[in-house]
Amino acid sequence: MLGSVAREAARRFGDRPAFVAGEQTVSFQDLDARADRVAAGLMARGVGEGDVVALALGTVPDYPVAYLAAARLGAITAGLNTRLVPAQQARLLEVARPKLLIGESRFSADLATKTTTVAELEAAGDGAAAPPQLPPDPARPVAIVFTSGTTGVPKGAVFGERQLDAIRAIDVGPNWGAGGATLIGTSLSHLGFMTKFPGALQAGRTTHLLARWNAGDALTLTSVLGLTSLSGVPTQLALMLAHPSFDALDLSALRMVLIGGGPASPALVREARERLGVPVCTRYSCTEAGIGCGTAATDPDEDAETTVGRPQPGVELRIRDAAGADCPTGAVGEVVLRSAAVMSGYWDNPEASAAAFTPDGFARTGDLGWVDDRGRLHLAGRSTEVYVRGGYNVHPVAVEAVLSNHPNVRDLAIVPAPSDVMGQIGVAVVVPDGDPPTLDDLRRYGGDQLARHELPERLVVVDELPLTPGDKVDRAALQAVVRADP
Repeated sequence: MLGSVAREAARRFGDRPAFVAGEQTVSFQDLDARADRVAAGLMARGVGEGDVVALALGTVPDYPVAYLAAARLGAITAGLNTRLVPAQQARLLEVARPKLLIGESRFSADLATKTTTVAELEAAGDGAAAPPQLPPDPARPVAIVFTSGTTGVPKGAVFGERQLDAIRAIDVGPNWGAGGATLIGTSLSHLGFMTKFPGALQAGRTTHLLARWNAGDALTLTSVLGLTSLSGVPTQLALMLAHPSFDALDLSALRMVLIGGGPASPALVREARERLGVPVCTRYSCTEAGIGCGTAATDPDEDAETTVGRPQPGVELRIRDAAGADCPTGAVGEVVLRSAAVMSGYWDNPEASAAAFTPDGFARTGDLGWVDDRGRLHLAGRSTEVYVRGGYNVHPVAVEAVLSNHPNVRDLAIVPAPSDVMGQIGVAVVVPDGDPPTLDDLRRYGGDQLARHELPERLVVVDELPLTPGDKVDRAALQAVVRADP
């Protein structure tokens, strides 16, 4: 499916840039031709249908070339985030057990003999016949996307032709050539690129790649290229709004801001909307579900400030209690999602795969939330992040949504800490905006909107919140920050 979409995109869009990275440009025609040569090189190395090919490549055009080449053979691409340290990448390789690794050889002597580069494969396949086009097979695995956690045993969510085609249909429908341009500065191994690649090809979209994201470069490219949409995780948006160049750049071409990958505070959504003068839309999903919920540009402002919107087309949303029963409107429970985009399961892990689904086929997100009487999903945090103070459950995300609006708070996270009396108490880890607020300031500010047991009882001031390689708040690292500041 991916291979045939790329072939048609090459026919329709020819020398239109598909990927741009600095001075390097790969057109749709180049992408198609290079993928054929790399596929021939992979065949020469014994790679065929059902084999796993791991990519230890950065945010560079070689990544989509190699991904497309593997798909042409029916091989399965497992992307490695190169921002992970070698030990973390090695754990992912232990799960994937690839037949071939494309990228750097720095893991083991065994893998060194199975490692190559895109350039070597392309040279080996130059002049060889293009691989025959595979017949469609909805069940054929295409990609392994690793869950984003940095601790524990990693799991690889498997997405096949069925899922990629469903996401393509939701994103672009039957239409070809909508065009436009976008910017990617995160790892291409993430869910977004791995599952949305066919839709980007069908749209004829030019994707600009940043080898390493930073707010200044992202803003400059958005301005220079006249991008109509700005997307990223909430942390990236906050960094761009705070960057010294923000007010000096011409961002008038923007028509929408799109954020996902983590909860965004109401204050951040409002600031982005007011300073950019465009709608801010939110997206919510998890790796296992593929797609989930979102707000639209035409929705009321409060939707993106306080919710993650409604289910996208073809997505079923339920809130389930501990017994697996549907929760009534307004009640907090686990968010579960079902659609044609949900993963097939975890790679080579039947036990974890079984646990990832409800008996009726919904993907379990591990997130807590509730649905209001207008069908909008409100998140309440991860099930593993809820803590109990004096017998009462506290949902950190709900507390953060209130306290992050304090005028002297630029960023904030709530972390539980042990208490001899209450069992656990909340610690507010704050990145200040100007003079840091005191603990009493925060408690007074949140007193009208939060119950007493939800208010923090300690305060830690930091320069920045620690982030994971996926630019999400690193909750495990926050625990270490709190422990170090008793």
